[in-house]
Amino acid sequence: MMSRRPVNLSRRFGDSGGGLFSSSKSKTSPALSVGLIIVGGLFLIGYVYKGSGGFGSRLESVSRLQGDYLCTGEVPRAIPILKKAYGDSLHKVLHVGPDTCYVVSKLLKEEETEAWGIEPYDIEDADANCKALIRKGIVRMADIKFPLPYRPKAFSLVVISDALDFLSPRYLNKTLPDLARISTDGIVIFTGYPDNKKAKGADVSKYGKTAKMRSSSWWVRYFLQINLEENDAASKKFAQASTKSSYVPNCQIFHLKSLN
Repeated sequence: MMSRRPVNLSRRFGDSGGGLFSSSKSKTSPALSVGLIIVGGLFLIGYVYKGSGGFGSRLESVSRLQGDYLCTGEVPRAIPILKKAYGDSLHKVLHVGPDTCYVVSKLLKEEETEAWGIEPYDIEDADANCKALIRKGIVRMADIKFPLPYRPKAFSLVVISDALDFLSPRYLNKTLPDLARISTDGIVIFTGYPDNKKAKGADVSKYGKTAKMRSSSWWVRYFLQINLEENDAASKKFAQASTKSSYVPNCQIFHLKSLN
């Protein structure tokens, strides 16, 4: 089960007492002191600006995920691109993956978009917003190794991130067709690259098992094996929109068609 521990930002700037705000017994020149104050002020302004969706928004998405994965944090970045690729299909979205409260909150801010979430792991230390989403039934916890409690074609689009990497083919054989069953316009998969050493070294006690990071060729062969067809039209639109927006994803992204 996945543990949720808040990020201690102070540790990023030196646990040993060093860093921008550390004290020193040696004398410093007035110019150096003024320089440190200016740098500190700029850092503080940048940190505050981050909360309003400015240049620190990407840092926010990464820190929310405790630094182990970038794929769930990648989903909010990809929303504008997904809207261009899927259009009206982004009106009723199900997100499946860790920190789904965060992703669902971002999706709900989009005009004419309804969103729900499935958290595959236990949620610890959930914030007030996440608890509210759970109370309303917008977010729920469920073991994705088993059929999800939704009727066929309940959602226009299903987006899954940082979850399939923990499933063996035995369970993937059931999970992916089930996700295709509950969507009308397809599945978007965000998954890590095989050379993601941080993902491979993730704490087993936190996630229950070690992630299996698979190559693009492995996934393509697997989709064919379980008779799930890639959505070439959506993939092409997504690639074109990415190029126009200079969007470069940090994860592998696959587009699959729903089951007829």
